[in-house]
Amino acid sequence: MLDLLLRDVRALTLTPERPHAHTVGVLGGRIVGVDEEVADLSARHVVEGEGAVLTPGFADAHNHMVWYGLSLAEMDLSAMRTPEELYDAVAAKAATLPSDGWVVGSGYDDFVLGGHPDRAALDRAGGGRPVWLKHRSAHMSTVSSEILRLAGVLDGSATVPEGGVVERDERGEPTGLLAEQAQQLVDALVKPYPVEELAAAIARAAKVYVAEGLTHVTEAGIGGGWIGHSPAEAAAYQLARQRGDLPLRVELMPAREVLHPVDEAYGLDLGLRTGFGDDFLRIGPMKIFTDGALSSRTAAVTEPFCGHGGHGVLGDDPEVLRQAILAAHRGGWRVAAHAIGDRAIDLALDVFEEAQRVAPRPGVRHRLEHAAMVRPDQLPRMAALDVVPVPQARFLFEIGDTMAEALGESRVPWLYRHKSFVDAGLRVPGSSDRPCVSVGAPLLGIRSMVERTTKAGVVLSPGERVDAEEALRAYTTHSAYAATQENERGRIAGGMFADFVLLDDDPTTVPSSRIGDIGVLTTFVAGRAVHGAEKFAGVPTT
Repeated sequence: MLDLLLRDVRALTLTPERPHAHTVGVLGGRIVGVDEEVADLSARHVVEGEGAVLTPGFADAHNHMVWYGLSLAEMDLSAMRTPEELYDAVAAKAATLPSDGWVVGSGYDDFVLGGHPDRAALDRAGGGRPVWLKHRSAHMSTVSSEILRLAGVLDGSATVPEGGVVERDERGEPTGLLAEQAQQLVDALVKPYPVEELAAAIARAAKVYVAEGLTHVTEAGIGGGWIGHSPAEAAAYQLARQRGDLPLRVELMPAREVLHPVDEAYGLDLGLRTGFGDDFLRIGPMKIFTDGALSSRTAAVTEPFCGHGGHGVLGDDPEVLRQAILAAHRGGWRVAAHAIGDRAIDLALDVFEEAQRVAPRPGVRHRLEHAAMVRPDQLPRMAALDVVPVPQARFLFEIGDTMAEALGESRVPWLYRHKSFVDAGLRVPGSSDRPCVSVGAPLLGIRSMVERTTKAGVVLSPGERVDAEEALRAYTTHSAYAATQENERGRIAGGMFADFVLLDDDPTTVPSSRIGDIGVLTTFVAGRAVHGAEKFAGVPTT
């Protein structure tokens, strides 16, 4: 007897030999078969889909779940359109806090505001309190004088980490803007976060994710560096799962900073490495920053940025990065190298190539997180190394105008490629980098892959567009491939995880302008509804 028989659906199976189905059978959390393979079997739960569209569950191959969950409890600055509006919001929040209370907000956009917040204005609005405002890219923050004082910036006692920038004005005074690794100066004042607080943040994020049809996410960096929130961050995921607050599957990327020599290798204590865990919570690649971001002009590029100039910054000394990647490769890790600028991509590809030469690991699938600015000559190198590029198409809409301005017309064709990757034989997973985008819903990401339109209505590199089916594969089959789980999830076929989503329309046939408006009716993980169970009679939830 089946656990679930789902009938009268329009299933997009993404399986070439059977691209469509109308009936799906589930037993033990996995799909048993479709259509005539299961139609005559009895089931504990029979659900009539009423013609809804069924797709494999969506997967976000690069997001920051804890960080996003924490941001849901902070001031949302993404809608601020003027500096005055931002300062008023800071003042209103400060009025509710004690004299030493921290005003924390996230998501401001300097492109929209006409610049970064002014330190003196933050001092006035916050009434002298610590004010910490995080840029939408998360690669920068603007802070008040009180935080600069606490961090030792004002008296010169602070040591800026390698790869960090403390911006100063023409008089040499800090403006309050901290970029990249310099944000650790603030982190040191507030971290580590209690595990209970992180578990609550995970629970908040998870509710949003499953409502958007997500059944798997990769947490892109935990435990250390400026993106880690606690050395015990993995314990927060375990706690959330134990409490029933983690309804989707998660892969965790430990940050480079928490790895160390282990028995002549490089890894976590007890020799843990990529792949440890189970179907719901496991360790993924090692995360390593090789550069910054385009919007902050801190990505490492070979030719200077337009306007302000500069070649960006590397995440550390090149030899330190080289040794870390080589050691992780030897230790059995997949490496997820944050590499946005073409200079950083060169560095990562050079080391990946060297790693395979000195310690061959066929099929390892190292990753380039973001791969945002890829020159034509880098494409065949990526294909030869079977590297997985992990771009975020939604950035094109949210900050594409800013990035295009930073790169100039000649380099815009290199920006967040997709079709070129596919043509080179690479599989491109879908991801959001949330909360670095204000809305990270997969359906919006699919729309951006198809349209590549900015907020200003400009189409960036139309030749890099892909059709809706390829975009859907990015968020399903290709995201599974990026995690080496293509035989477990990402398709609707016998033996695969019973992770799927019921939609009120077909993203591969509606006009692209409507893809983001498609409703997520019900989300299933392991054959059980984790969102929208009330939409259909008989849906199992426990």
